[in-house]
Amino acid sequence: MNPALEYIDRTPEPYRSIMLHLQVLVEIAIPEAQLKYKWRMPFYYLDDKTMFCFFNFRKKFVDLGMTYGNELSNKHGVLIAGEGRKMLRSLRFETIEDIDDTMVIETLKELKEIRLNHKRK
Repeated sequence: MNPALEYIDRTPEPYRSIMLHLQVLVEIAIPEAQLKYKWRMPFYYLDDKTMFCFFNFRKKFVDLGMTYGNELSNKHGVLIAGEGRKMLRSLRFETIEDIDDTMVIETLKELKEIRLNHKRK
């Protein structure tokens, strides 16, 4: 089994369900995203070299971390910097009911444009 999928499968409920739901949203919003395993976490890439987002179980919540998230507009006012992060931002979910599908998809699509613009430079 893919180590990224094993990570998700080993995560206790309700956090496993949160990650499975986020996995569906990532794959709907960014169908070309590739799920890999990096730094002991499920990590999505836009191609073999362009890191995109990751899932991280943190005892009481799931982080949907985003590279270059500091460049996101944060129009919904929910992005978290935390822990001295300079370029990463995350969305945190304690329950599956906390997930606003539309907001997550909009954020992921905005992030994709940012990452593609960096790649073109």
